[in-house]
Amino acid sequence: MAGKLYGVGVGPGDSKLLTIKAKEILESADVIAVPVKAPGEESVALSIIRPVVDLRNKKILPVIFKMERSEAERAECRKRAAGQIRGQLDLGKNVAMIVLGDISVYSTYHQAFKYIREEGYETETIPGISAFSGGAALAQTSLVEGNENMMVLSSLKGMESLKEALKMCDNLVVMKAGSSMMQIGEILREQNLLDKTVVLSNIGMADEYIGPPAADRTYGYFTTLIIKKGGM
Repeated sequence: MAGKLYGVGVGPGDSKLLTIKAKEILESADVIAVPVKAPGEESVALSIIRPVVDLRNKKILPVIFKMERSEAERAECRKRAAGQIRGQLDLGKNVAMIVLGDISVYSTYHQAFKYIREEGYETETIPGISAFSGGAALAQTSLVEGNENMMVLSSLKGMESLKEALKMCDNLVVMKAGSSMMQIGEILREQNLLDKTVVLSNIGMADEYIGPPAADRTYGYFTTLIIKKGGM
């Protein structure tokens, strides 16, 4: 009998924010699948669960998701990742694949999950606290209030998308913003939104930063902005 695949969101960085259900699933699984960009890479998601999940007698399975430029190469890589997981499921092993934040927000898990689901394997997804929800709590600010609306946007869509979103929304969450902070800062400055923005960078890591946009700071990949046009 084939095993079951679980997708597990482990939250934004603090091990104590792992949900009770996520902990239960991780401790009952036979295999913990860990997405990495290259063999030997350290996994932030794995470092989050280590202090609170008993990993003794667990198989830790690094699953490779290369950051290829070619969409065809990325698709082939995802199929191979699904094949790694499927190999364990076919052995009757229950597999839990861990991802940062929430399983449904820009999650690597879904890049492999769809191939596995199409072949009829049993699956379940376990939500986690998203990066922007956890970051908003640390910044002690709300995401939306009253009848405000909010949009979640990837900065990788480009700055024109950001400008259009700012026209439409009261509040905006910009994810994957680390490499675009200079361009984003210019737009925020032009629209007088610098003092209405909080940056959440590398939450739960040694170089965590929570504060206003700063031109002289280097930001990591895990950088999210909360922009509130009505003010904090």
